[in-house]
Amino acid sequence: MIEEIRKSTVNFPSPHDANEDGIVAWGGDLHPLRVLNAYQNGIFPWYGKSAPILWWSPTPRLIMELDDFKLSRSLKKSMKKFQYKIDYNFKDVIHRCASIPRNDQDGTWINNEIIDTYTTLHHMGHAHSIESYQNGVLVGGLYGLAVGKVFCGESMFSDQNDASKSAYAVLVSHLKEWGYSFIDCQVPTQHLKSLGAKEISREEFIYRLDKVKMIDPTHKWEIKEKLIY
Repeated sequence: MIEEIRKSTVNFPSPHDANEDGIVAWGGDLHPLRVLNAYQNGIFPWYGKSAPILWWSPTPRLIMELDDFKLSRSLKKSMKKFQYKIDYNFKDVIHRCASIPRNDQDGTWINNEIIDTYTTLHHMGHAHSIESYQNGVLVGGLYGLAVGKVFCGESMFSDQNDASKSAYAVLVSHLKEWGYSFIDCQVPTQHLKSLGAKEISREEFIYRLDKVKMIDPTHKWEIKEKLIY
């Protein structure tokens, strides 16, 4: 039986107790401290329209080892078409991610509650956006949550070919420079697998996460030109 989370606590059941679908619990709310605690324990919220909040820790889990990222020649060439910023326009990035049509999904999980919570987490210094521009116009990007030395990717969008993949490449190069361990990609997708992401078990993911110190990073979230491929 899936446990219900009460709003009076930010604690969660063990992710090891998730059901066969990967659901750990349901209910509660999206208070920023609850969401942050969830990610620190390998759990994330994901739910559809008019559904209760569901808290997930799936197996397999998709991660990107930073050294495994595949930078193709064509992508490296495409990267020269864009200019990059970090955290310059988080609000527009998350709204664009929410509005982009996705062939494999009916609507979006990025609802107003999600947008409000992750925007608050951005103002708290936990959620970040990596953005691609052309002639001063935002044309692609991604956002996610920094949890200790792990970056938990949430969503991306692209109005120009390779704009989001280029932002992802910029993210990888900066995370390597800052000493991050890996990127949590959450659920397997062929798109991220094509870039080098791999599946691991929930047990291995939690083990890896437990080894990461949950302290706020000391680096600044800003672009270093030398780190753009």
